[in-house]
Amino acid sequence: MEGLSNEANGLLERLRKALEDVAPQGRFAIAYSGGLDSRFLSHASKLLGFTPTLLHVTGSHVGGNEEEGYRWARENGFEIRTLELDPLNVPEVHDGTKYRCYGCKKAVFTALLKEAGDLPLCDGTNHTDGEAGVWRPGMIALKELGIHSPLAVAELGKPEIHRLAAETGMERPDQLPEPCLLTRFPYGMTPTEPVLQRLKKAEEAIRKTLEAEGMEAMTYRLRIVSEGHPEIHFDLATWTHLTDREKSVIREAVVKTDPEFFSNISLRGMEKLSGYFDRVSGIV
Repeated sequence: MEGLSNEANGLLERLRKALEDVAPQGRFAIAYSGGLDSRFLSHASKLLGFTPTLLHVTGSHVGGNEEEGYRWARENGFEIRTLELDPLNVPEVHDGTKYRCYGCKKAVFTALLKEAGDLPLCDGTNHTDGEAGVWRPGMIALKELGIHSPLAVAELGKPEIHRLAAETGMERPDQLPEPCLLTRFPYGMTPTEPVLQRLKKAEEAIRKTLEAEGMEAMTYRLRIVSEGHPEIHFDLATWTHLTDREKSVIREAVVKTDPEFFSNISLRGMEKLSGYFDRVSGIV
């Protein structure tokens, strides 16, 4: 493509070939969460001349700012369809087993396959998602269902996606991850609709507080580390630079959303932010 570096063109050519193998006629469906990976796959495939249809699953388990994902899709001319799904009755999710992500992915992508019809279905799994030492049972479900992951096939990981998104002019190329809210519970705990809503509301309060205080977006997770014990976890780089006042402001914003539920909430810096329950349970 004109105006791009040779490296960027080379990476995009790898993605083009991966997409051509999946959708030789140029049309396919994308499991669209509104996160960086699925947005980039949508953006890049359109640049490469493909016509993706975006399929978004909504439900109480979905964290982050869904409206922002919808807005971006509409403003960039994508067809987007929304499916409602409640994974709380999926056995692995209800029982909080270490395969909860497997059960959830299986239910979600079975529904998406039905909605996609004759269109090949792709997801935003990238090349670094399957790195060694990371527990990702959801990827087993994707493989069983025959879901295509063109970013992974093209060997595009997070660094390449951030770089290509910026170089090709995609909005918010530095978008931070917003994982599923079901990952905020320890294994063995049954997630419930009321608690999921509390978590979602509290995380939204954090986002608004950061904006109001003029603070940069940051990575954090609001987790129920044990029954009645919620914590906000930050990566160490963020934690080190947070002042006592900023920590207090963030904590107070969460407590205000539900003073009783979050009365004893604490804040911690984590050397590794993702995979917390996998580590403490000894899975990895």
